Amino acid sequence: MKKNQIDIITMGCSKNLVDSELLMKQFEANGYHCTHDSKKLQGEIVVVNTCGFIESAKEESINTILEFVNAKNEGKINKLFVMGCLSQRYKEDLEKEIPEVDRFYGKFNYKQLLNDLGKADIPSCNGVRHLTTPRHYAYLKIAEGCDRHCAYCAIPLITGKHVSRPKQEILDEVKRMVAAGVKEFQVIAQELTYYGVDIDGKRHIADLIRDIADIPGVKWIRLHYAYPNQFPLELLDVMNEKSNVCRYLDIALQHISDSVLKAMHRHITKKETIDLIKQIRARVPGIHLRTTMLVGFPGETEDDFNELVEFVKWARFERLGAFVYSEEEGTFGAENYEDDVPAEVKQRRLDELMAVQQEISAEVEAEKIGETMPVIIDRKEGEYYIGRTEFCSPEVDPEVLIPTDKKVLRVGNFYSVKILQAEEFDLYGEVV
Repeated sequence: MKKNQIDIITMGCSKNLVDSELLMKQFEANGYHCTHDSKKLQGEIVVVNTCGFIESAKEESINTILEFVNAKNEGKINKLFVMGCLSQRYKEDLEKEIPEVDRFYGKFNYKQLLNDLGKADIPSCNGVRHLTTPRHYAYLKIAEGCDRHCAYCAIPLITGKHVSRPKQEILDEVKRMVAAGVKEFQVIAQELTYYGVDIDGKRHIADLIRDIADIPGVKWIRLHYAYPNQFPLELLDVMNEKSNVCRYLDIALQHISDSVLKAMHRHITKKETIDLIKQIRARVPGIHLRTTMLVGFPGETEDDFNELVEFVKWARFERLGAFVYSEEEGTFGAENYEDDVPAEVKQRRLDELMAVQQEISAEVEAEKIGETMPVIIDRKEGEYYIGRTEFCSPEVDPEVLIPTDKKVLRVGNFYSVKILQAEEFDLYGEVV
């Protein structure tokens, strides 16, 4: 156990990761040394940044906290602090249930932790992060919170209303990170397309992305978590105009059956969804769409589910994730609907949907054989360099494996790679 060393553990999404990185920078400015998600405990203090999105994520966060409670009881660490979404939502319950934790913080007051350790918030570090990702890419959070009130989702209850970051603050952060070697930005928010609405009632996401794209040194920009209702089509023009805006869009659709969409409070119909996908594909040829589907929502019938499967077959999403409905207290769904789809039916539907998607993924990746495309190298692992094309976000999408015995490649550099072979979720290639 090293004195003045802090282990930070981040659960859940990349938005949480950004918060951890901001906190790490403050700790370091105060003389601490930080390790992130280390396999082996190193410090005297542990900070767990929790997720509270769905049942399985909450469970994982609780188990992780309890693991460190044991470490504290065994004298392996001195102090344990908890922050993030789970403690934002259940702070009082957690304080009662797990008194061994020294202090719980929410999602927005975690800097208080510095004061509680007798340290100060260093103003020159505000907005500056200790990047935990490889130095060539970073997540860029442009807003916090969400004004959508989907019936199944607890996020607005946790994060509050949508708040856009000032544009100049975002652009300054990008310039700072480019100067530190970052080339690729994953732009994230709970609801990307809503950027600016809270400022002047207008959507400014297209202007923001255009301005980020114009910053020298920004090589790739990838867009995450768009919402289909009133989608700002001018964003697609920016993709076509700017070669460094990747032809990639993460847009969660959740379902396609009109009755389920209505019950979910998605404010969009099946026809509008299909029209939107057609427009996106027509306006940005070659775009890769990532989406998320939710199965087993209260009232979802076998017909509703079959309609979803047929839609997925038609849409041929390049990337698709799915999860089963879990009742989240405080949401409209939990308070007004009976969770009437049996657990085994939910699981069967999930498995069936993902089996369909697996075939689509395999076909989509196989179509790339013979193509030469720019690839950024993320790391070296065993006999391969591991990289990604513009169509792949870190950690969630297929990777490109390039043998190490042909050429020496540098992590963080771009290379032209010819794709020679494809598996369901990975490509194999060689530098040309």
